[in-house]
Amino acid sequence: MNEIVRTRFAPSPTGFMHIGNLRTGLYAYLFARKHGGKFILRIEDTDQERKVEGAVEMVYRTLATAGITYDEGPDKDGGYGPYVQTERMGIYKQYAEELVKRGGAYYCFCDKERLESLKDENGVHTYDKHCRYLSEEEVNRRLAAGEPYVIRQKVPEGVVSEYEDMVFGKISVDSADIEDGVLLKSDGLPTYNFANVVDDHLMGITHVIRGTEYLSSTPKYNLIYDAFGWERPKYMHLPPIMKDATRKLSKRFGDANFEDFISKGYLPEAIVNYIALLGWCPKDNREKMTMEEMIEAFDTDGVSKSASIFDEQKMRWLNGEYLKAMSPEEFYKVAEPFIDRAIGDAPWDKRELASLMQTRVDVLSDISEKLAFLNEFGEYDLNMFVHQKMKVDFNVAKRAVKVAIDALEALEDWSDDGIKACVCAAAEAAQMKSGQVMFSMRVALTGAPVTPGGAIEMAKTLGKGESLRRMRYSLERLERI
Repeated sequence: MNEIVRTRFAPSPTGFMHIGNLRTGLYAYLFARKHGGKFILRIEDTDQERKVEGAVEMVYRTLATAGITYDEGPDKDGGYGPYVQTERMGIYKQYAEELVKRGGAYYCFCDKERLESLKDENGVHTYDKHCRYLSEEEVNRRLAAGEPYVIRQKVPEGVVSEYEDMVFGKISVDSADIEDGVLLKSDGLPTYNFANVVDDHLMGITHVIRGTEYLSSTPKYNLIYDAFGWERPKYMHLPPIMKDATRKLSKRFGDANFEDFISKGYLPEAIVNYIALLGWCPKDNREKMTMEEMIEAFDTDGVSKSASIFDEQKMRWLNGEYLKAMSPEEFYKVAEPFIDRAIGDAPWDKRELASLMQTRVDVLSDISEKLAFLNEFGEYDLNMFVHQKMKVDFNVAKRAVKVAIDALEALEDWSDDGIKACVCAAAEAAQMKSGQVMFSMRVALTGAPVTPGGAIEMAKTLGKGESLRRMRYSLERLERI
């Protein structure tokens, strides 16, 4: 590419950052970085009625957390600002009036009642182009009289608007199927259709990357470019991300909120990695990639035309791979808040707990459940002691727990190796299988069906005093059977 690539991400501050929206920004970022270009952040906040307080800050926070850096934006002036639409209001009126002069738009004075009357039997509204044919004299008279108006696009008649999409190929729409839509509303605010064209042109955007919901409306935008005599950008439309086979992920219904996933204990880099694969596949079919690797591998040939289904289980697996690949220190840093939440002020060794957790959780929020046994020990289901495959029943469990207690009471070396050697020797002396003793000991220590480690790790974590207290309690309960 000879031109300097300039892509943009233009979210509306109407709520949380939806995964589909973030993927659009990510692809625009990857494409710009791959081609040595610029990535621009623009806030499209003209829909003031739906604007949510704090949503703009959430956009900045999300991009920073996701590792998506922009070259220009509201807080990084690159000479093409302002980068917030409500700060560009005078620009849209100026260009709308310029488009009228060029014959690409016209003033429309139709009131609400007349427009309502144009709906067909199915409630579908289609403007009948009434004001398109008003004489220049009448238009000037009504403007001078101060009549309210909108400015509508003057779609050429009898033409086919075509463009080549980078993913879907040639797209054609007959102008007969394009309505003379509103470009500038009566309150002076632009519609999305107009503002994004003006902004993309004035900001020098070379490649527009967005969802397929705009695939069929892009010919309408191109007619605006043509009417101004502006060069059209290139387009890449992305297939939707689905909740399942029939339903799209929806921001409206709270689906797939980026910050919710962060609070659940997903790593930002794992989320970004996963959403990159929702609609794109690198040539070598890799799944786990750093941002730098994704930039290097990103190619429009790998972008799918088909919708992708958001599979949280797959993202859980990928997140687990990221956790396992961390150094112990890195894992402890991200796990510590979740460990704190699980154990409170209890005096357990947090680093030891982290080392137990690293290969046993896929998402950091799993830590609370896996560490529940530390604080929640009391009445539990004794049937957990029964294990047919290991040939453990209540009598075997009773013997096994007693063997473990008797052996460990005198143990001074309370380390993994020390505990293991002691229990194995005691099992052999009692002519029991070490597996039977270890299994029974683990249940007696935790009262839980699933734990983040075996008997040795649990005893080491709990400490000698607490381990013996729990096993004696469990033995007392077993002896009542």
